[in-house]
Amino acid sequence: MSEIVTLSFADQRQWVQNRVNKTLLNQFQRLPFNQSQLVAAMKYGALLGGKRLRPFLVYAIGDMLNVAVENLDVPAAAVECIHAFSLIHDDLPAMDNDNLRRGQPTCHISFGEAHAILAGDALQTLAFDILSRSAMPDVSDTYRLAMIAELATATGAAGMCGGQALDMESEGQQIDFTTLETIHHHKTGALIRAAIRMSALTAGNQGNKLLPLLDNYANAIGLLFQVHDDILDVTGDTDILGKNQGSDKKHKKSTYPSLIGLEQAQKKANNLYEQALDTLYMLEQQYGLNTETLQNLTHFIIERKS
Repeated sequence: MSEIVTLSFADQRQWVQNRVNKTLLNQFQRLPFNQSQLVAAMKYGALLGGKRLRPFLVYAIGDMLNVAVENLDVPAAAVECIHAFSLIHDDLPAMDNDNLRRGQPTCHISFGEAHAILAGDALQTLAFDILSRSAMPDVSDTYRLAMIAELATATGAAGMCGGQALDMESEGQQIDFTTLETIHHHKTGALIRAAIRMSALTAGNQGNKLLPLLDNYANAIGLLFQVHDDILDVTGDTDILGKNQGSDKKHKKSTYPSLIGLEQAQKKANNLYEQALDTLYMLEQQYGLNTETLQNLTHFIIERKS
């Protein structure tokens, strides 16, 4: 993002959205049957707004490590495909049965359940097609393979899908705090961690040596994002959230406010926020890196209204 380093944080977010949307559109145009209902449903799920947190992390980490932006388009688009697939499937009647996403009807409401299922499946495979085939001029095959492995682990039973399964199994049950954190480290945190790790790996050996510290940052903001989401489900407004406020309570899900109360959940969020900033400070002090963009992103995660 060095070309926009002087922009405001809001403009940086818009730059990321424009950049990843352009990359995704180029990928969709290459698909067979690209005028079909299937591809239309894929586009709907992937391009219908959103915070683009995971692609933003890819570009921000890469920029911090002086990686050429052309090498970052690939992991940014791939991780957003996985995120879009997860949201389409999460909203299905068999899962959360939600009818509103990003202020618009969910994919299965607009295209039917069958096309929504297929669109999610196709977005998942597209992510790995992008990551395995697309040009990354400065990334070795060794590190490309490592990036594929990172995304696969974060997506499957050891990551996001495993976390979603644990979340469904806990509905209507009283679970403990440790179990709740396990769910969210996998359901939400795994893909955020993968975005950060894939971006670091585009920098080769330089990024690889930073992974322990970057994991600390990823774990903090991944959990922070979910804790704040739980808080917004209690305090937010449907029109601002773009999804139904109070849906966690409706589905009898255990959340941070339901387990420890709203005030303690807010304290938990503040502690995670400080942990994330402390890690960024260590990256600055130990490696001389500029973490300003990541600091701004951390502020955004805890201050957002949707």
